[in-house]
Amino acid sequence: MTTEEPRIAVPLLAPAQGLPPVVDTEDAFESALKDLANGKGPFALDAERASGYKFSARAYLIQIARDGGGLHLIDPIPFGPQHSLFLRLNELLATDEVILHASTQDLPCLRELGINPVRLFDTELGGRLAGLPRVGLGPLLESLLGVLLAKEHSAVDWSTRPLPADWLNYAALDVELLVELRDEVDSLLDAAGKSRWAEEEFAAILNAPPNPPRIDPWRRTSGMHHIKKRRQLAVVKELWESRVTLAEALDVSPSRLLSDAAISAIALSIQEDSKIERKKDLEKILRPIGLRARWLEHHERWIACIASAQNLSEDQLPPVRGESDALPPVKVWKEKYPLRYAALTHAKHTLLLRAQELEVPLENLISPEFVRRICWSNPRGGVEGALLELGARNWQVEIVTPVLEAALLQETPLVVEEEALPPATDASSEE
Repeated sequence: MTTEEPRIAVPLLAPAQGLPPVVDTEDAFESALKDLANGKGPFALDAERASGYKFSARAYLIQIARDGGGLHLIDPIPFGPQHSLFLRLNELLATDEVILHASTQDLPCLRELGINPVRLFDTELGGRLAGLPRVGLGPLLESLLGVLLAKEHSAVDWSTRPLPADWLNYAALDVELLVELRDEVDSLLDAAGKSRWAEEEFAAILNAPPNPPRIDPWRRTSGMHHIKKRRQLAVVKELWESRVTLAEALDVSPSRLLSDAAISAIALSIQEDSKIERKKDLEKILRPIGLRARWLEHHERWIACIASAQNLSEDQLPPVRGESDALPPVKVWKEKYPLRYAALTHAKHTLLLRAQELEVPLENLISPEFVRRICWSNPRGGVEGALLELGARNWQVEIVTPVLEAALLQETPLVVEEEALPPATDASSEE
């Protein structure tokens, strides 16, 4: 009996046809469109943003490849959103499937340009549904195609101009084998009987409405759980909102102007008799958390925010808890809502077992928030309709409905030993 030797992954160092020039003129864009139109099959697509550097989430590079149509690196900055050439590219993309890896990351910036795919294949999500343990682009290429992909430029500032050749090479490789990867993932889904699942998931991504504006987004500042006093909450609100206004005007990532940790530290230092009137006062507060010089570049602005919060009357201070349709914390269900808690314990346990059986991450089988809401409301109109209204896909509803219906009949909480969660899939899928 012989055992198959593990395949040795080969580094992918450069595109097979060499690194193409950057498309940054209308003539070059016209030529790229002609090449792509002469190709066949799906389009491999990717985008690079300057996350962590810029306020905007705009695309600073578009990579696109197609069999027989070449590989093209398009600089969107000279053209701008909704340029006629991007609209023509969108019309071309509508003729076939578009392949993206972790599509929800790139679709917003692509849509800003005027690119709205009508058929999608997401290799990251497909890998999750297929039950693969690591679904980042690099790990997928290594496990399915035997290729090593370097990711050393994933977090660089893509707004840099001109873009260095090694960055462009890195970007080009992200789409070099994306068509082949799509075919491998598709084969796994088909063999597992999950192709319909994937089709529904991809369609749901394309049809998802924009996220509604968050209520009181400043309340999501890191470290907020330590802040209990309303005056301190007012300081967070003033600093957060002023930081966003300045960051948008400068097109700089807000955390580069003043980090969440700095905002929380300032707020926690505020007492009724606090006097923060000089740059040195801020330095004293921020030094224990690792003072950064750039936090003080706009110190007069931050001091004015603190003063504004301190001058608010009591009735002007933000409430300790903001408006929200969030459910009560699960930790209080056991004592205050025992029937709801009993249903939830049975649902969570059975769904975990079902996810393991189907070899799919639990969070992809069904949103944990949907499970909590069903167990909380015990919908009179039926579980199936409630799940569909929440946004669950048909394949999810078929699997999850009987589990939740059975759980809602339980009156005694399920007590089990600490459940071993299935191995977390590698969510890293950076461009």
